[in-house]
Amino acid sequence: PFSDDELRTNAPQVITCNDYQREVAVTQTIAGKQFDRVFTFDKVFGPTAKQRDLYDQAIIPIVNESGPKGQLPADAGVIPRAVKQIFDTLERQNTEYSVKVTFLELYNEEITDLLAPEEISKVALEDRQKKTLPLMEDGKGGVLVRGLEEEIVTNASEIFSLLERGSAKRRTAETLLNKQSSRSHSLFSITIHIKEATPEGEELIKCGKLNLVDLAGSENISRSGAREGRAREAGEINKSLLTLGRVITALVEHLGHVPYRDSKLTRLLRDSLGGRTKTCIIATVSPSVHCLEETLSTLDYAHRAKSIKNRPEVNQKMMKSTLIKDLYGEIDRLKAEVYAAREKVGVYIPKDRYQQEENERKAMADQIEQMNASLEANQKLISDLQQKYDSELQHSADLSQKLEVTEKCLDHTSNLLSTTKEDLKQAQYNLREKDFIILEQKKAENALTHQACVLRSDLEKSNRDNASLYSKIARGDKLSATNRSVVNSFQTDLASKLDVLSTTLNASIDQQNKHLKSVEDLCQSCVDSHDKSFLISLGRTKEMSTFIIGLFDKYVEETSKLHSHSNNTHEAQMKSIEDFQMVYEVGVRLNSLGDAARGNKAFLDEHTSAMECVTKDAKRKWEIFAEQAENDCKVGSSSSAAKHCRMETMLQEWMAVESNEQHEAEIASSRAVAEEHASNSSKDITQDIDNLLDEARNSSSRVASTVEAHFAELQQLQENHSSQAAGINTHADKAFQSSYKDYEPTGETPVRSEPNVPSKGTIESLRAMPMETLVNEFRENHPYESSKEPKPSLIPRSPLATLN
Repeated sequence: PFSDDELRTNAPQVITCNDYQREVAVTQTIAGKQFDRVFTFDKVFGPTAKQRDLYDQAIIPIVNESGPKGQLPADAGVIPRAVKQIFDTLERQNTEYSVKVTFLELYNEEITDLLAPEEISKVALEDRQKKTLPLMEDGKGGVLVRGLEEEIVTNASEIFSLLERGSAKRRTAETLLNKQSSRSHSLFSITIHIKEATPEGEELIKCGKLNLVDLAGSENISRSGAREGRAREAGEINKSLLTLGRVITALVEHLGHVPYRDSKLTRLLRDSLGGRTKTCIIATVSPSVHCLEETLSTLDYAHRAKSIKNRPEVNQKMMKSTLIKDLYGEIDRLKAEVYAAREKVGVYIPKDRYQQEENERKAMADQIEQMNASLEANQKLISDLQQKYDSELQHSADLSQKLEVTEKCLDHTSNLLSTTKEDLKQAQYNLREKDFIILEQKKAENALTHQACVLRSDLEKSNRDNASLYSKIARGDKLSATNRSVVNSFQTDLASKLDVLSTTLNASIDQQNKHLKSVEDLCQSCVDSHDKSFLISLGRTKEMSTFIIGLFDKYVEETSKLHSHSNNTHEAQMKSIEDFQMVYEVGVRLNSLGDAARGNKAFLDEHTSAMECVTKDAKRKWEIFAEQAENDCKVGSSSSAAKHCRMETMLQEWMAVESNEQHEAEIASSRAVAEEHASNSSKDITQDIDNLLDEARNSSSRVASTVEAHFAELQQLQENHSSQAAGINTHADKAFQSSYKDYEPTGETPVRSEPNVPSKGTIESLRAMPMETLVNEFRENHPYESSKEPKPSLIPRSPLATLN
């Protein structure tokens, strides 16, 4: 993944990983064009992958095999898991085993032991020189490091402590690219011996070896800032990695010679590259564009190494006795070296080794003699070559003369070439100037094109808005026309309906006026007849009142006469009353006369009440006339009653004092006449009232029949008017609810948007600068440098000069 510095600087990503297709794609930009390179591997892990995923998919199959080689990653995430798995597997097998580890460092093509014990000295730790170890052939196609310490471990924690101790001794330094950059390669080896028993009971030893290699990364000295010693270290690292690349290329292309011996690194990794072991290479790359060169180099290494075909072999099983014999031989050899070192006599080596070196010295003496013989032959050959050299020297003098001529021509050609180069440079400068102008013109053209596209999009949007508005106006016009036709038809139908209704209403009004006129005439006739009858009745009542008043006047006169007479005769009567019986008889007669007078009064009261009832009915029907008649009748009734009362009183008084038969006869005749007149008057009044009632009934029946006919006409008119009004309402509803439609928005009305009108200054800024301004700007940024003088040659000699 990206580092913190790359995240802060927002470095572009040029690497993409596809875990499923196991591909890594690298994006490159060359000459303004983008290219993608795809590398395919056995396993690919993206930036989000964990150490556990890497170990489970790539390392576990290697650790489970017999004798693999691997790579030690810089963060040491693989080693703890591999060591733990090894010891867990050994413990589960419940067998006897032994584990030995070695840890060496390859620094500047020198091998040192990182697990060797340190010597105690006063020299500073930085100034101590680590003991270098020789790399030798083992006679079996492999290599071994003489004097390498092997540490026996029993658990994983001991391996971790040894790894920490050795890592602390590794050479690291800070560069501009890495604060703790490894300056050497390291190889951490784990050797395992397991004891197994055959079915026959024979014990066998099974051997396995796991090599974990950490390769120092290649460096660009200009970018890493390496100086002096660090630059030499970087050179050695790059040299060993370059040799490794050549070995990988030779193995992939199946060349006859593979340059293993060009570097100690390739000699150590010989068995891993094209040998008998299984190899897993973990290549780590950065997705940042700043590390693109290193990323491509690493991917190319890994992709080429993927094509190498190894021939793995199963772990060898040897007899326990054979292994013990080899170990005893090793022990004897080491003891002899220790004994020779302790004796300190002569050369501190064993005798067998001394004999071996003597034999080698004799062989070398024989070789020297052979070389002396060949040296004499070579001296003779040299003399012959000297003669040839003299002849060639003369020939060289001739060639020198020719060379002078050629040099003159060369000078002329060089001058011509310098002139041509100057012209070419001027042409190139002019070309760059034109390219700069064209580029600026293209920028202006692109800006104008972009602005034109923006204006075109605004114009298209305006056209769409106008089209939608015109369609909306068309829909509104169409709807207005439809509504106008609906309103016109409704107006015509409404006018016709109103005409029919007006005609019907006028006819009904005329008929109603006729009925009301007939009713008015009938009522007038009834009123006239009632007035006539009432006037007749009133006249008769007046006559009867006059007669009664005259009668009463007579009664008053007679009463007064009787009163005076009674007063005159009172004294005589009081004196003359002698007989109680006579008085009794006069009283009885007077009582009978009073009873008769009261009967007449009751009759008159009955007739008066009947007249009051008739008057009240007439009052309800004929308001003014009935009220006047009633008042007159009441006045007449009250006056008649008062007169009757007075007359009764007078009659009583008169009867009380009158005892004469003559007076009684006169009173009886007067009573008879009054009764007859009253009876006649009562009959006439009753007859008149009955006539009035009959006429009122007839008039009422005629008015009722007329009102019923008029009510039927009004009801018919109301029904016709209701039906006509309901029809008009139905038609109006149909016209205004069904036919007449309001404008309904379609929801596509464009929203008003403020146009982004560029200012005149903005439009002027899009225009390209004048040609002279562009030329001056280009010349200020890229001044022309004339090189009339020819550049000195890098070769410190004249062409074709003698080298020896």
